[in-house]
Amino acid sequence: MYKAAVAAVMLASPALATDLEIQVTGEANGTITIDLLEDIAPGHVERITSLAKAGAYDGVVFHRVIEGFMAQTGDVEHGKVGADLRRAGTGGSDQPNLAAEFSDVPFDRGVVGMARAQSPDSANSQFFIMFDAGHFLNGQYTVVGRVTEGLDVLDTIKRGAGPNGAVIGAPDVMQTVTITD
Repeated sequence: MYKAAVAAVMLASPALATDLEIQVTGEANGTITIDLLEDIAPGHVERITSLAKAGAYDGVVFHRVIEGFMAQTGDVEHGKVGADLRRAGTGGSDQPNLAAEFSDVPFDRGVVGMARAQSPDSANSQFFIMFDAGHFLNGQYTVVGRVTEGLDVLDTIKRGAGPNGAVIGAPDVMQTVTITD
């Protein structure tokens, strides 16, 4: 009886806070800490957490960076240092795509969203971090977290060129990505 009561209380309690710590190297150097929002997007947070714990994000570049908008990364298939980075942004993980988990959390500065193709249910491993507010994304993309430390590091990530923000030359890298509870 006691074990069942404890289990019921634990299940009813909010999820433990989980942070994603990204060690960035390149033009930007330092740590970006993201509070993952398990209660808002549990499926997407689980995917990011499992990929980070497996080391899949280590050595992945910021392949699409648009001034005044966002920095995108997380292509664990084609975005690793040493790969043909012309394909960065076209891949994902070996896991299936995720169904959208839209919320009323607005895309403000420092908010982290899941990148996707045209279908709302096509997010996989890639994510982006907002430089500034982008409320036109609200209700269109899944919010997975917020930067709690390291906005100064985010602000120094090498910007891309052209309308798609493709990074030319050596992009900044998520050297290591870890999960802390």
